[in-house]
Amino acid sequence: QEGGRVARLKAPFTEWPPMATLGRSGDTSLARRFARALAAELRAVGVTLDFAPVLDVHTNPKNPIIGDRALAEKAADVARLGSAIVKALQESGIAACGKHFPGHGDTSTDSHVELPLVEHPPERLREVEFVPFKAAIEAEVASIMTAHVFVPALDENLPATLSRRVVHDLLREELGFEGVIFSDDLEMMAIASHHTVPSAAVLSIVAGCDGILICSGDHDTQAAALESIIHAVEDGGLPYGRIEDALKRQQRMKERFLASTVAARPLTAGAIRLAIGTDEHQAIAHQMARFAWCTSLVRCRRAIGSALWRRQAR
Repeated sequence: QEGGRVARLKAPFTEWPPMATLGRSGDTSLARRFARALAAELRAVGVTLDFAPVLDVHTNPKNPIIGDRALAEKAADVARLGSAIVKALQESGIAACGKHFPGHGDTSTDSHVELPLVEHPPERLREVEFVPFKAAIEAEVASIMTAHVFVPALDENLPATLSRRVVHDLLREELGFEGVIFSDDLEMMAIASHHTVPSAAVLSIVAGCDGILICSGDHDTQAAALESIIHAVEDGGLPYGRIEDALKRQQRMKERFLASTVAARPLTAGAIRLAIGTDEHQAIAHQMARFAWCTSLVRCRRAIGSALWRRQAR
C-alpha cells in the first residue's frame, strides 16, 4: 500500500496520491501525517507489515517502473522523507519495508518484464543510491526489499536479489542492517526468465534474504519452492544456520510489532467503516494531490514559455 499506482486497498480506503507529491512538497510534517493515516487504515483491517516506502532515487526520467512511486530525484530528499515515513509507520504499529536495494531508480527497463542493468560504479552507488537506505536503517526500519537489477560493479554474475555480495556483504555487513531482508517477487521476469522460482528461492536465501515473495498465488509454485529449500538444506547447499538466522530475524520483527500495544486485532465491520477513508485522511490526500497539480502547472508554463521563445527566435 504505497499510494498512487501501487495500492492494493481501494476505496472506501483512502486513495493516496503518488509519493512524488510528497517530494514536490518537501514537507516532512506532511509525510508523517500521511504515514500515520495510512497506518491507521492498515491497522483497522489487521495489517501489520506494509511493503513501503519506496527509497529508490528517481534519477532517470525514462524509468518505466519507478517513476512517481519515488519520493524525489535527490538522494537527500528521499532519505529525509523516507525516514520520516518509516518512523511514523512504525510508531503507529506498522512494520515498514524500504525498497528496492541496492537501488532501482536509474533503470530504463521494467524488472517485471526483463532484468534491468545498472552501470554505476560502487562510489556513485554509495553517494546516491545507498543514501536513503542508510537513513532508513538509522531510523530502525524493520525490513528492506531487494531489487531485481543487475549491477556488474557489485556482482558480475548474479542479479542483486540472488547475490551474496549485494545482500549479505553490502546490506548486512557494510550498511549494518539487522532487520528482515525480503526478496522482491521471484516470479517477475527479471528473475524468472533466467531461473526457476524454486531455484531462485534457494539462491536468494543463500544470498541472505530472510523471506521470499512468490506473489501469483499459485500454490503449486509456492509448494515447489518450499520443497526446493528443504532439499537444499538436506543436500548441504543451503546451510541450516542460514535458515535459523532468517527465522530469528522474522521472530524479532514479529515480537517488536505484534507485542506492541498499538498492534490490535482487526476492528468490527462497523468500526472499520468509521476508521477508513475518514475526512481527516481525505484532507491529507487532497493536500498531497495539490502538489501534483502544481508541478503539472509549472511544466505547462515552461512548455508554453519554450514554445513562445522558439516562435520568436524564428
